[in-house]
Formats: sequence, structure tokens, C-alpha cells
Amino acid sequence: MACAHLTVPLDPTGVAPGQLTLAIRRHRAPVGEARTAVVALAGGPGQPAIPFTETFAEILGPALATRDLIVFDQRGTGYSHPLSCHGFEQPGAYRSSAGLIASCARQIGSERAFYTTPDTVADIEALREAGGYEKLVLWGTSYGTKVAEEYAQRYPQHVEALVLDSVVPPTGPEPLARSTFEAVPRILRQLCAARGCAHITANPVGDLARLVRRMGAGALAARLIDGHGHPHTLHVFSDELLGILLDGDFDPFLRAEFPAAARAAADGDTAPLARLLAHTASGGEEEAEEGEGGIDVPLYFSTVCEEIAFPWSRAASPRERLAQMAAQIRALPTGAFAPFTPANALGYSDARPCASWPFASFAPPSVPSAMPDLPTLILSGADDLRTPTANARAVAAQIPDAHLLVVPNAGHAVLASTRSRCARTALRALLAGTAGGAGGHPLEPCPAEPPPPYMRPTPLAPARLADVPPTHGYHGRAGRTLHAVQLTIADFTRQLLLSLAAAGNSAASTGLGTLTEGIGGLRAGWAQLVHGGLRFHRFSYVPGVTLSGAVTVRGVDLRVGGSAAARGTLRLARTGRALVGTLGRQRVHLGPAATEGDAIVRANAGASLVLGLRGPAARAAARRLALALSRLAWPGT
Repeated sequence: MACAHLTVPLDPTGVAPGQLTLAIRRHRAPVGEARTAVVALAGGPGQPAIPFTETFAEILGPALATRDLIVFDQRGTGYSHPLSCHGFEQPGAYRSSAGLIASCARQIGSERAFYTTPDTVADIEALREAGGYEKLVLWGTSYGTKVAEEYAQRYPQHVEALVLDSVVPPTGPEPLARSTFEAVPRILRQLCAARGCAHITANPVGDLARLVRRMGAGALAARLIDGHGHPHTLHVFSDELLGILLDGDFDPFLRAEFPAAARAAADGDTAPLARLLAHTASGGEEEAEEGEGGIDVPLYFSTVCEEIAFPWSRAASPRERLAQMAAQIRALPTGAFAPFTPANALGYSDARPCASWPFASFAPPSVPSAMPDLPTLILSGADDLRTPTANARAVAAQIPDAHLLVVPNAGHAVLASTRSRCARTALRALLAGTAGGAGGHPLEPCPAEPPPPYMRPTPLAPARLADVPPTHGYHGRAGRTLHAVQLTIADFTRQLLLSLAAAGNSAASTGLGTLTEGIGGLRAGWAQLVHGGLRFHRFSYVPGVTLSGAVTVRGVDLRVGGSAAARGTLRLARTGRALVGTLGRQRVHLGPAATEGDAIVRANAGASLVLGLRGPAARAAARRLALALSRLAWPGT
């Protein structure tokens, strides 16, 4: 892998003076001098691509036997003349976001006009010429698909093929993200398909609509228990409900919690929603989407504000622009954003910050919607809300040689964020010449598959012990308490996986033993992952039932308490394959759902999914976690 730099004009038309330098990584084909190259384009706008070079190379695999791989940070981000503004580096320095945005634009100066998609397209052509390539394969993800499409429109003679993953249309993004809001009901119904929400709700879309109406223009107060067992009050706004759903594009654990949390909050129990929102805040949408490379926020606004065709006059004042935007929204049909509202659409859009942006151009670049006829693979995650499948279908309809694959159980950035064999096989078939173009064969659709267990909706949290049926074979308060213990442990396991997903690769790189921050119970108490296992501190999921004690690879010692519970203790049986103890005055015996080996495999698969298991320390820690969790893999968990 060779590092390189290329100096290009700041203004590709040559009118304005100045230059900037692009940072490049080039992976050469192993044999001969390649006449074609794959150019991998990251998202954002504002996401650097260089941190993902090895990932790109791994996904492409055999396709790089005869082609070079070119990865570069697009102008204004990463190592390619990154833009910066003091305001974004000093939170709280400005009283309003409008003042921050306007100040940032002034700090960047007149050069802010030269960070749009056409400027990046000119950089790609400069890279092609400098590398001596006859043709390019453009592989774009999210915003990178827009760059790839525009390059293909301008230089079709230099394009071998297009790979468009999570599509932004050539004329997009749409100012109000209509396709995203239109996809919300479909995504919720998909999540609840095949009776997935049978014990939660019959109408997940209706629950969300009720919750949004209940919030109105204000917020719901919700009680959150932190990782040390201390209660806090959160104020949850309807815009944050959309944020949780969008974060689910990258975190299926998060989205699986949503139907039950929304139903509970609509019925008055806001605790599950508060905890879900806390998980969202700990990961952060930008961190989830942009990964280790982050996103250059000044570059983001320099691109979207100059480029999106907002329905306003650029000569108008910020207040007048927002008024013109509001008039456009009022002209839309009633329910255009249901189950959300026009206010949510305005909040999600970039209209408010861009209304304060001092434009450096008179009008956004004119972008044709027509696409050239080129071999094209279009990938869309069936569960993607950021760039829904409707976008992909619209672009596919314009390209006769396009193959559209909708990948089940996948969200945003299909190739990078999932291990879909179907998607990777299609990519390599396209680049091997066995699919698409002259002589190519149609690609088989991705097979429909049921969602894996971690993507299935989680149960509705009981509001009281009386709502919990007794464990099979038991009765009364002891039976209900025993089942409540199972539900409590299952809840902790889910919350642990959510926390690990938020911690991401930082935990994976150092081992799970460093993740000492606790996890708050839904109702009270806390629990934590410690060296060798798990420890509970009056952790409560069902009101009036608490769990204390430890679960380690050596054994289990749990104390059940609480005002509603049949109190007692549970320990690991001598066989090591059941829990035994006394609750109230009743002896209880809780056997495993399957063999211990099967339980370890299931737990280890969950840990592997979340962490990626980088390095021996992480693998050893995951094995300890898997062994501890295997003690808890009973029916109901």
C-alpha cells in the first residue's frame, strides 16, 4: 500500500486562484501495470476514506488482481486540506447555532464555494489522469454514491462500472428527506413481521403516532437509572424518536428495543424509552455512521448548504428563508411525514443551519437526473432509513444495465456494515465480468431470511410483578418471581450488548475487562461486567424484584429481593447445568434451554457480533463473558 499526494486547483474551472493537496493511498495490482482502478468513495459528506483502506481491499478481494485500488480523502476532510472552525472546537462559544454557522462560513472564507460534489468529481478525473488509468470503477457509499453518479454523468467514457451502496440520487439529497419519513412505517412493520411483536403491539406505527401526539411540541419527562444506580430525569422530544430509529441503521440491538419502548411510553411508562435514548447518546449518530474517521462538520455544511436545492431565495435573509421553507411544508399533503410531523421533518433537515449560511454561489449546481447506461450494481439494505430502498429503485430505473439487490436484515452501508455473502458475491461477479454489461448474467436476488435473534423485537417490560406469568411448573408469587429473575437477567444481557455496541472498537481493542462502567436497571439498581463475570447490585427490571450477587465462570450466587418478590437465593447446581435455590418457602430448579455448549456458542456469537474481537485480549475476554452468560441461557432469556 503506497502513500501519495496530488496537488489540484482549488477552483477546477481555473477562475479563482489557489491549490490544495489530496492525500491518497494506492494498492497496486499484484501483476503488471493496471490500466483500471477502483476508486472507493466514503460518505458524509465529510467522512475521510483513508482509515477504511484495508476494509475496502478486503471486501474487493479477487477484483484487485487486475486493478489498482485508489482511496483518497475528499477535499476538505481527513488529510486533504481539512476544514476547521473555532466554534465547533469550543462548544458553547456561540449563543445560537445560527451564529455558529454564520461565523464558520466567514472563517472559511470565499473558498467555501469549492467543496461541492462537482469539485470532488474534478479531483477524481485529475487522479485518473495522474495515474494513467483508462477507466475507473466507482464504488460509492451513501454520499459517495452521489459523487460516483455525477462522475459517471460527466465522464461516462472513463467508467468501467458503478457500485452504488446505500443510494443518494443524483438530484439528492431531498431537502426534507421525504423518502426517509415514507420508509418509517414500512421499517416498523418489517420489524414486527411474522408475529415479531405479538406480545408487544398490534400496531407499532399507531403506537409511534400516539407517542408523537402525546409529546406535541414539548417533551416527556422520563426517569433514567444510571450506571451507578442513581436516578435522573430526562426530557425526551419527538425529534429524538426519529434519531433512535436512524441510529438503528447501524445498531440492530437498538432498533429491536424500539417497538416495546414506544408502546410503553405511549401507555405512560417512559423508563424503557429513557434508557434507549441514553444508549443512543452514548454512541452518537455521527460516531456510528462515520466510524473511526469521524466527520468534518465544516466541510459537511460547506457541501450541503451550497449544494442542496432548498426552496428559498439565496438573496433572502435567514428568517425569510425559513419562512419560505415553512410555506413549502404547509403546501404538502396532510400526513406527508406521518407518523411524524412537519416540525420533525424541519428538525431533521439541514434547513435551519443552512438558512444562516452566507452562500458563496448564486444557485446550487444543476444536476441532471438521467444516468448513462453502464454496468451497475446497486445495493440497498432493506432496513435502511437514511437512504431507503425507494432511492435505489429510482436510480436503478434510469440505468438499463443496473442490477438492484435489496439485502434482507441490513441497514445503511451494506458492504461495510454487514457480512452479507449475497452482496459481496454480487460485487465480485460484477467486477469479474460475469454479471451486467454485454455477456453478463442477471444476478439472483438475495434470499429472504428471517432476522437473527438479536434483531427481533424485545419484550414489553412488565409494569408490575402481577403481569409476569409463573415459570412453567411453578405457581404463585414464587413462580412469578422465578420468571422475573429470568427476565431481569435477559434484560441485563441485552443492555450489556447495547453498551458494548456503543463502546465499539475501543472496548474490542483492549478487552472487555476494561468496560467497568455499570449498567442501570430499568427500575432501580445497577450491574456491571467485571473480570471473570457479572455482578448485580439490586438490579431491577420488574418493579419490586431486585437481583444482587455474582455470576462467574466458577459459579452463580444470586440473592433475590424487593418489596413484591418471593425472596431467596439461587446457586449453580453441582451438575453445573441448572440453578437451584429457594424463593419464599418454595424450592426451585431452573434447567438450561439447551446444552451448555450450545449456550456458549450463542453467547460467543453475540459477543463476536458486537465487538469484532480484535486481538488476543479481546478474544480471551469474550470467552470469559461467553462462559458467564452461558450460565444464564435459560428459557425466557
